[in-house]
Amino acid sequence: MPTQENKALIRLYFATLNGKAKPAALVAEFTADEELKQHIAFFEAAFPRYELIADDMISEGEQVVVRARFRGVHGGEMMGIPPTGKQAEVPFIIIYRIAGDKIVEHWMSVNQLDLLQQLGVAPTMA
Repeated sequence: MPTQENKALIRLYFATLNGKAKPAALVAEFTADEELKQHIAFFEAAFPRYELIADDMISEGEQVVVRARFRGVHGGEMMGIPPTGKQAEVPFIIIYRIAGDKIVEHWMSVNQLDLLQQLGVAPTMA
């Protein structure tokens, strides 16, 4: 799939899932990556109807790199942390590998400490 089509797929993926419930059937339309499906379900349970905001997107070959932000309200249990009701916005970088018009692999880097600090469950630096 050409790079522009890969970028268009990721844009559609973000637009389709942003701020909406993410049922497994809908997620499966975009990804065959089981680890990514589990990640989405985990965060959807903890941050119902969360958003992903793409700030930059670069594509080459089968890969699309996205510098983005995750934004949502902590409304469900996450790793033993009860819902705080707090909004969090955390930057991240993710690389998607696209094959057969679906995401088949991903790699992500996110500052999890920043997320925990925003939820008030980890200390912040003075």
